[in-house]
Amino acid sequence: MSDIETTTMHKVTWRLVPFLMLCYFVAYLDRVNVGFAGASMSKDLNLTAAAFGGAAGIFFVAYFFFEVPSNLALDRFGARVWIARIMFTWGLVSGAQAFVTNELSFNIIRMLLGVAEAGFFPGIIFFLTLWFPSAYRARIVGLFMFAIPVSTIIGSPISGFILNLEGFLGYHGWQWMFLIEAVPALLMSFAVIAYLTNRPADAHWLNDDEKKWLQTRLDAERVTRESHFNLSWFKSAFNLRVVALGVVYMALNIPQYGLSFFLPQIVKAFGVTNVEAGFITALPYIVGGIGMIFWGRHSDKTGERIWHCVIPFIAMVIGLGLAAMIADPTAKIAVLCIAAWGFFSILPIFWTLPTAFLSGAGAAAGIAAVNSIGNLGGYFGPQVFGLLKTNTGGDTASLIFLAASAVVGIIVVWRLGHNPELEKPAAVAAE
Repeated sequence: MSDIETTTMHKVTWRLVPFLMLCYFVAYLDRVNVGFAGASMSKDLNLTAAAFGGAAGIFFVAYFFFEVPSNLALDRFGARVWIARIMFTWGLVSGAQAFVTNELSFNIIRMLLGVAEAGFFPGIIFFLTLWFPSAYRARIVGLFMFAIPVSTIIGSPISGFILNLEGFLGYHGWQWMFLIEAVPALLMSFAVIAYLTNRPADAHWLNDDEKKWLQTRLDAERVTRESHFNLSWFKSAFNLRVVALGVVYMALNIPQYGLSFFLPQIVKAFGVTNVEAGFITALPYIVGGIGMIFWGRHSDKTGERIWHCVIPFIAMVIGLGLAAMIADPTAKIAVLCIAAWGFFSILPIFWTLPTAFLSGAGAAAGIAAVNSIGNLGGYFGPQVFGLLKTNTGGDTASLIFLAASAVVGIIVVWRLGHNPELEKPAAVAAE
């Protein structure tokens, strides 16, 4: 690795990744904090597990329809303006969840939240392709997405403490949680405008040689991709390979979100307090976060992608399958930690797959299409989990369903592994 590569990538990483992690930390906390509100909110609003799961997951239906248009807008207006717009509107809508009064209003607000947040995650993934050569992407996406487990590790206890504000000034604890946790998104929208840089050419914090090296490297990779696979944004969004990756992502999101929204309720059923439930819920995310960082680095170092996706899927099947058969709280959390390792370790590797063959506006649309299809799993996971839980009176059938979806992911990603463009990054960075 040359000196200019080392210096440039060090500057870019430290300038962008911590800030984007903070943005995603806020986004993910606002997306899943409804899970922490679930037990008390369902009681106060008289919601069944099926009704709660349906409302929690309907967020992703709106997300599905608005992902591609939002990502194309980001490509058109730049990440700085568009990410700020997304964060401001979702902060407003997320706070409005505090004022829902029944199942209908809960569904409406959750759908509006999906509209507001659509394009944030795929927009960041697309944005990272404008700054990081392919050999760096698994570890960089892993660092960025490390915000997911961190948001739960930190957010779980915080949410537990806020829920204890029950009755303060006449509001329920879950209402305070939605209101308080919406504020960071509103504040971060202004920080994005002030801090984010759209493209390397605009980076005043890089010198001319660093800008030239980075742009030359990225342009060379883009030319290589487009020589093999050059599609318009419309064709990218409907390409069969893109759709197949969307199915893989759905097979990942069904167990991830199905468990995320209901894990606090599963833990609460152990007979612990709100604060204790918050700390216990954080344990699988600690394991998952560690796995995400080290698994992504290992994939970049070896240049291998497919097995690095298959193995975490296998961990999901094992962990969820065992959790369905175990009643002891300690053992149940232990095997759910295995599943969580799978959930999070696969994420940075998975997102190298579409960026290995998409570029330009085609990448913006294709990444958004993968994310929008995959995030339907965020609807079906909580919905089916809630229905099975309501109809069976326990979580055994629900956990088996989540494990079965991971099996589908193994099959599809293994089939995609026969595609040479999806197997290796353009170059493997020296360690």
